[in-house]
Amino acid sequence: MKRNRSLKRFLALLFALSLVAAACGSDDTSAVEESADSEDKTIEAGDEAEGDVDTDVKEADPAVERAYGGAIKVGLEAEAPGLRPWEDACSAPCYNMMVSIYDKLIEFRADGTYGGFLAESYEANADFTEWTLTLRPGVKFHNGVDLTSQTLVDMFEIQKTGAQSSGQVGASFLTEVQIVDELSVKYILSASNSAFVAYLERIPLGQVFEPAAAAADPDGFSVAPVGTGPFMIETRDFDNETVVVRNPDYWGKDQDGNQLPYLDSITWKPIPDEGARLDSLLSGTVDVMQTLRQGTIRDARDSAADIVLLEFQGNNTGGGMFNVAVPPYDDIRVRRGLTLMNQQEAVIDALGGTGISLPATQWFSPDSPWYSEKAAALWPQFDPEAGAATLQEYIDDPERSDGKAPGDKIEVELSCPPDPTLIAAMQILDNEWTNSGLVDVNITQYDQATHINYALGSGEEWLGEHGAHCWRWSSNQDPSTEINRQFAPYNSAQSIEAGLGGVFSPQNFFNYFDADIFDDMSAAIQTDDFDERKQLYENIMIKIAEDLPVWYSGHTATMLATLPEVQGLNGWVLPDGTLGAGFPASEGRWHEVWLDQQ
Repeated sequence: MKRNRSLKRFLALLFALSLVAAACGSDDTSAVEESADSEDKTIEAGDEAEGDVDTDVKEADPAVERAYGGAIKVGLEAEAPGLRPWEDACSAPCYNMMVSIYDKLIEFRADGTYGGFLAESYEANADFTEWTLTLRPGVKFHNGVDLTSQTLVDMFEIQKTGAQSSGQVGASFLTEVQIVDELSVKYILSASNSAFVAYLERIPLGQVFEPAAAAADPDGFSVAPVGTGPFMIETRDFDNETVVVRNPDYWGKDQDGNQLPYLDSITWKPIPDEGARLDSLLSGTVDVMQTLRQGTIRDARDSAADIVLLEFQGNNTGGGMFNVAVPPYDDIRVRRGLTLMNQQEAVIDALGGTGISLPATQWFSPDSPWYSEKAAALWPQFDPEAGAATLQEYIDDPERSDGKAPGDKIEVELSCPPDPTLIAAMQILDNEWTNSGLVDVNITQYDQATHINYALGSGEEWLGEHGAHCWRWSSNQDPSTEINRQFAPYNSAQSIEAGLGGVFSPQNFFNYFDADIFDDMSAAIQTDDFDERKQLYENIMIKIAEDLPVWYSGHTATMLATLPEVQGLNGWVLPDGTLGAGFPASEGRWHEVWLDQQ
């Protein structure tokens, strides 16, 4: 299914509107499939992969009596820079905090579908350019203000210019929110987007905040946020602890009709050091801890303590990317040769992920419904001899792109943040590439913010200065939310050459563009037929395996670990009684958490 040129140009413009705001902030993990009637569909995942460590999401035992009261402390890997859904960059630590304060319009079920949370229902028109959503009645914000359709209209005025939400507004094609009646709105899109509901499940657009309070004091709102969620802010001591307390007027009820939440309070404590955070759980200083590091999962497994491990490994994929716009990475022989020398199992081991993380061959995990066996079969396996032969062909080429004399070694800059496990992983690559006798490797290390900006670049070209750069991609959200912003043209010259009007996206960090990928990703959001969409995304993964703008290590395992008395993180339900997704990417849902004090 190919789009005509005018539509492609229009879609390129809309993709580019997401710009830097969505590049590396939140992100990332949630739902897998959508459509207007997705509430009635179950999406079949792929086969369970050997070594997959996901903890089963299961129904709570209805015979167990849940207790009210009590307080818990949660150790997070970082402080939340802010608590404004539209403005502040957010990853797993801040997501846990925010979801206790703000409810989402849409939630993600364990069976791979979306369902309403604050939204009672939603539906799309035939071409996915209008989405009508109806809110639940009787919901109030923490300050007593009623939740109505006007709330969503007023939120949109703030979201259009928010540092985080404006990018998602553009990427989703959202142009207007219209009132239908007191509790219903119509989201108007400028182009078809069968995946639009995915944006209402995530923070920038999907978490509902009180717009009048936000507009009155945007800066103060970060310290004193107002949502409809199960907990309300009590104190915020930045870099020390943030305390939220039970919302006595919360709208949510459990399956027996008892008002939620059960807990009296939650204290969020940033503990950046991985070992110290795990030790805090083992000593009982905190009741729950969160991590995105395989090494920490390994250490938690190896501990003799009586703790509960809630592990999740989704589509988030680690590895690295080549800046294909600059020599020598502009030559497929160099990218293929270096990728053939990527010993994935050794890199995963250096990251602490042996027996935990699965080697990756694409942006989808083997148990994802989007996984492609064809793409997996095409991914280059570790073969240092073949890699050396491929590099040698480039090195001996008198017209090699780096301008060096035939026979000269290739120079590679390998950049990654200075985390100990990342340093160890990069050393594996350094050794393989250097030991070939064909590559001079220069390892550079920058803090995460500099690392991102180094890849991003600036100005008209937005090419960045990086060469080979460790990175992560993908999530369990709909594939379009990641792919559409990363495979648009990378600068205006490339866009004009492709006939797309000169618009481009700096979020194409590897500076790689393929017209067929662009056509496929455009077509994938104009249909809700899963098989059709899966074929389009398989085409994209196959093309990546052929052109190799990236290399892979493994899929990123994550974990919430708890003391045994903490219950309810696994087994929460949506208002319609269907089973929720559990704890994807170490992101908990806290409205049904309770303490077993027996």
